[in-house]
This record gives sequence, structure tokens and C-alpha cells, in this order.
Amino acid sequence: MTQPSNPPMDAEDANAHRPPTVLQVLPALETGGVEQGTVDVAVATAQAGWRALVASAGGLKTYAIERGGGRHIALPLDTKNPLKILRNAARLEEVIRREQVDIVHARSRAPAWSAYIAAKRTGVRFLTTFHGTYNFKGWLKRRYNAVMAKGERVIAISHFIAEHVKRHYAVPDSRIRVVPRGIDLRHFAAEGVAAERMIRLAHDWQLPDGVPVVMLPGRLTRWKGQLVLIDALARITDRDFICLLVGSDQGRTGYRDALTQRVRERGLESRVFIRDDCTDMPACYMLADVVVSASTDPEAFGRIAAEAQAMGRPLVASAHGGVPEQVIDGETAFLVPPGDDAALAEGVARALALDAEQRAAMAAAAREQAQQFSKTRMCADTLAVYEELLGWRDAPLTPEDSLHTAG
Repeated sequence: MTQPSNPPMDAEDANAHRPPTVLQVLPALETGGVEQGTVDVAVATAQAGWRALVASAGGLKTYAIERGGGRHIALPLDTKNPLKILRNAARLEEVIRREQVDIVHARSRAPAWSAYIAAKRTGVRFLTTFHGTYNFKGWLKRRYNAVMAKGERVIAISHFIAEHVKRHYAVPDSRIRVVPRGIDLRHFAAEGVAAERMIRLAHDWQLPDGVPVVMLPGRLTRWKGQLVLIDALARITDRDFICLLVGSDQGRTGYRDALTQRVRERGLESRVFIRDDCTDMPACYMLADVVVSASTDPEAFGRIAAEAQAMGRPLVASAHGGVPEQVIDGETAFLVPPGDDAALAEGVARALALDAEQRAAMAAAAREQAQQFSKTRMCADTLAVYEELLGWRDAPLTPEDSLHTAG
């Protein structure tokens, strides 16, 4: 039997019944925290039954968008040329109208300018995520950065960044929402790392059996503090250890050479080794007896802290930026003054001296603490901001409240 057809809906009815459409914009989709956060939120948006679009110049993570139910739109957004930024604004305007976009979410400065212009022209909701402090020396650079403060809502990835946004860009509390970055707790879980993975990695890196491993994960760049750690380790003369600096130099061969020279100067050639990027970071963390985050400049969030805690590894970290928000000093980590090699040496020695019972207690506390910084929570909090913009929920009262918009 032929089913009766539904009466046709007019355009207004159709719009009222269609799912919301969110367009995220960023330069490209290669590796990095901004890129992974974009993918995570796009997938969560699609899983919520909304339409998830991402515009960028493309890259390795494009497939993850499509596989997760979103759609990638290739645009040359990886440019800082003012004329091309204006041209990209026109392209985004066309996308917004064609795809009936409801919310534009900008995650980086140059494409944010294009997105801001396009959103103003089309009247759609516009928000930004402030992923870092950015260099703001000089009026022109501050003006360039200021687009990230133009969102109807400005997502800050830590309370440290929220305070920066308020202080330097005069954004009121009413527009700021703190949504910490999140990690995949199923991926960063000690029980999920098979012994074979650790054995393979230890073999590849030629690690001696029974020697404690101190590890600093992070790209080889001066502000990550590898030089400070080398100086700190030279102070520890009463303990055996191996130190691994795990990260790519990304073409910074001069800094890599400086690290090698400092290792020689400190007489640590048999103890400190540089290892390039690791494709199995959970296994990498499990090889570490102590994880170090020695950044001399404040981290906007500092995902190493969240990852190390999730893996139950003792952490020694610089006490600035977004890291202190993630840890409980003395219970899940040891915080030290940034750039102070003597204090860092004391912190590493303290972590190395933990007995089995103390390590187990710290690991349990750290794993519990890491639950606050899950990918699931980050995505739920971000979708809550989207719903707020659409008028589906009341606004949180303060940036502090926004951390608790989702369980």
C-alpha cells in the first residue's frame, strides 16, 4: 500500500527543522593540538546530530573529519597575506550562505579575520578559541591578534588564558568560557598498553634494563626547557638514570646541536639522549619513571601534564601557565619555579626517590585528577557554548562556572 505523502514544508518550516550547522575554520589540518581539538569537536558535533563542517587548506587529519561524520571544505586559509585574507572572507561568505551555517568557530588568527568578516556579512553567530598568548609586541601585532577576542563567546583553553584575554584584550567575563583542552583517556591509559609495545620501543631506543628513565616529551625548541633539564641533571650525582628528550627538531638543527653541546659540557653523554618523535606516546610514557615539563615560557594549557597524569607517571613541571590548574602539587605532581635548574634537579630527585607505595599512591591520585581533562568533557563543554549561542541554554555566570557545564 502506498503511504500518504507528507505535505511539503515551506522554506521557513524546513529551516526550523534542520539540524544546526557549525563551521570551524583553521589554517590546515596537519599535526598539533589545535588540529586535534578541531577534529574531536567536529566528530562530537556530528555525533550530536548536527552538521559539522571544517574549512582549511587540508592536511593529514582531513580524513579523520570525514570518517567522523563531518565534512571538510578545502580553502587556502593558510595565508597571512591581507589581500588573500579578504579573498578568503568572500569564499567563506559563499560557504556560509550555501551550507546555511549557523555558527562560525575560528581557531587561528589569519582565518579568524576572514571568518569574522564573513560572519558579519551574513549575520551568523561567531565565536573564537584562544589557544595561546600569541606574540603581541607592538600595536600592529596586537591589532592582528585582537580578532581572537571578537567572538560573541571567546573560549579560553585554561584559566591562565582567560586572565590573559581579560587583561590584554579587555574581554569581559560575560563573553569568556573556559574549556580546557582534553585528551583521549581511552588512548592514554596504562592498562591499554601491552608489554610488547613497551619492549619494542625500549629495544628500538636501546634502553638498558633496570635504569630509571627521566623523560621530557616535546618538540625541540628552546622554550620547552631541554637545556634547563640538562643543567638540572648534571646536579644529580648520587642516582643512576637515563634521560630521553623525545621530540622532533622540526628543522631546528642549530638548537639540536646546542643540546648536544650542552650534554657534552655537562659530561652526560652516556645519560642524556635525543629521540625523534614517537608514534606510540602511551608506550613512551610507560617507559618513563619520571616525566618532566620544564617549559620556560608559560604553556597555554600543557597537555603533557594531562597525559602523564592519565598514564599514572610521576610528573615534575614548571609552575606557571595552565599546568598548575591541572595538577595537585605534592600529590599528583611536583611543581618547580620555571627556568630554575637547581629546583628542577630537586624535583626530579624527589620523584626518582619515590618508593613503590608512594608511586602507586601518586599514580592513583594522578589518574583521578586527569579525568577532569578528558576529550569527552572538552567536546561537551564546547557544544554547550554552541547551544548557548543558539539560545538553547542559559549562560554560565563566570569563566570558572563554564568548566562545569558538562560532567
